[in-house]
Amino acid sequence: MELSETFSALGDPTRLRILRLVASAKLNVSEVVSLIGVAQSSVSHHLAKLKALELIREERQGGFTYYSLAVDASDARWPLIRLAREGDDTHGDQARLTELLRRREDRHTLNERLLEPGQSWLLWAAALSSLLPRLDVADFGCGSGVLTAELARWARHVTAVDKSAAALEQARARLAREGRGNVSFVEGDLEALPRGVPRQDLVVLSQSLHHVGDPAAVLREAARVLVPGGRLVVLELMPHREAWVKPRLGHQHLGFDPHGLESALRDSGFVDLQLTPTPRDGGSPFRAFLLTASRPARAARRAAREARA
Repeated sequence: MELSETFSALGDPTRLRILRLVASAKLNVSEVVSLIGVAQSSVSHHLAKLKALELIREERQGGFTYYSLAVDASDARWPLIRLAREGDDTHGDQARLTELLRRREDRHTLNERLLEPGQSWLLWAAALSSLLPRLDVADFGCGSGVLTAELARWARHVTAVDKSAAALEQARARLAREGRGNVSFVEGDLEALPRGVPRQDLVVLSQSLHHVGDPAAVLREAARVLVPGGRLVVLELMPHREAWVKPRLGHQHLGFDPHGLESALRDSGFVDLQLTPTPRDGGSPFRAFLLTASRPARAARRAAREARA
């Protein structure tokens, strides 16, 4: 019965490709997705099927779940597994796997160097933040407060805004544990902020826009609360095809065209736009970009009005 089920499971071409890959190296879901080009929901389904048959095992490592082959030569199914592994690689999966493992090793080596005394990115971030001016900052869509806590280390005051009461409770607990008293919390919709949100020197939108129905409305609200000359920082995802993020993570948009967001920023009155895309990570289907902009100073706005007149 077990052998028959294994034959049936490996009769699916995608499932067979996945088994070959995890037989060669421990891989997480995102890595498998990047290698075979199938939606994450489908990959998760195939992995669950292989795990139910005890063909693969899973283990947690560094915050990820990794999958590997669970069958060895003592298993009655081993000849079938060996035959599957030795089959023709018509999709070029092994070549892509070799490249992925090379990039993984490069990142691992870099991370080890950064763990040397004085070489930590976190320490460098703390050192650089000490040079920043003390500003009033709003964290739009603060979630559980991870970024809020980092902002609070150098800001004069942080206003953390989120429409989720549960998320705000987590943020409050996090900031309390860290002893940060320079943070206030506002429960409200980013598209129409409640009254009483103070004027800000800086507004940060870190992967918040893809959770709202009307991103342009959020940008207008950011412009409204910023002081003249205030700055906006937007970190968002490039367009992608991972539709599973909508039902599972509550995303309302599958990323954004950066140039479309630039147009929306200009329509909201922002100037001095700067776009910085991040390098593509072959192990992830997602790629981010950074947009910064300024609200015009009063003199600049007055000059623009006079020029139009």
